[in-house]
Amino acid sequence: MYTHDFKKRVRYGETDQMGYLYYGNYAQYYEIGRVEMLRSVGLTYKSMEEEHGILMPVMTLEMRFVRPAHYDELLTIRTSLRELPGKTIVFHVEIFNEKMKLVNGGRVKLCFVDTNTNKSIDAPTYLVEKLRPHFEEN
Repeated sequence: MYTHDFKKRVRYGETDQMGYLYYGNYAQYYEIGRVEMLRSVGLTYKSMEEEHGILMPVMTLEMRFVRPAHYDELLTIRTSLRELPGKTIVFHVEIFNEKMKLVNGGRVKLCFVDTNTNKSIDAPTYLVEKLRPHFEEN
């Protein structure tokens, strides 16, 4: 399993009338988590798209709201991969407030698409190899 934490402060423009992080913005926080996780192993969405011709569209998004996140709160976005990607990749996400109490949790499943054929493909080898050390037993 590989887990990565990223800190993100709730901005005023992301809140609703109650000063809570607007529920529609949580999907963007999930994206921040997975983009930063990939960056932590030396990959970027940009390089995957431009250099390797691979897109990663979202197939499913599930989330549960536990408690509100508030304006100006520093949140921890914890993103985990519980298994190596195959045909799909599933990111498990937990968002914690400053007291490390769970605010939101869920998962997002993506597939891999070749930009030349617009067809679904297996996870690229270079991605799997970057992640494999995190799944090997010590």
